[in-house]
Amino acid sequence: MNYWILTLTFLSVNLDFFFVLLFLLKKYSVSKVLTGYLLGILMLFTASYIIGAALTAFLPEWILGGLGVLPLYMAFHADGDEEKNISSKSQILSVLITYLSVCAGCNLAIFLPVLIGKTLASFLSTLLFIGVLSVLAVFLIKAAAGISIVSKLMARYGEILMKICYVLIGLYVFYDSGLISHLLALFYVKILIYILVLT
Repeated sequence: MNYWILTLTFLSVNLDFFFVLLFLLKKYSVSKVLTGYLLGILMLFTASYIIGAALTAFLPEWILGGLGVLPLYMAFHADGDEEKNISSKSQILSVLITYLSVCAGCNLAIFLPVLIGKTLASFLSTLLFIGVLSVLAVFLIKAAAGISIVSKLMARYGEILMKICYVLIGLYVFYDSGLISHLLALFYVKILIYILVLT
């Protein structure tokens, strides 16, 4: 598992939610926000792995590399999500529902191609890594919440940075799955056949 790609994936799918976290951390305690956030990530990450494992059982990995179009689609067609005002007695449930409503679609679309073909051990180590990143993100955002320029920068440039990350992840999935090399091999075979037919 490429941890640089995992970090980029985590940042890209959560970049818009980081802005929402600024508000949630002002409203709720850090422990409640962290618990709800981790539960949401666990649910979506596990769903991505299970769906990916099911697809891998029936299709070769290079074909599944075509799922790299999902991050590219998210980059060019996804609209910026607005903060959802969800009222609930449970702070953890409020954070969880907010996270799922804001990030479910993009998380499944981005993590599914990245987790295709990974073993259970690789999935568990990846889940631990993403969990550590989530904890760090919450505490860093809590520390940055008091800095007004951070909120302004996220509001102004957050969406474009997220889209750039999606494009990079989509291209990586194409490369890592072997899709590009497989298509190039088919292309070279067709050229060779064409040359042989002409001669």
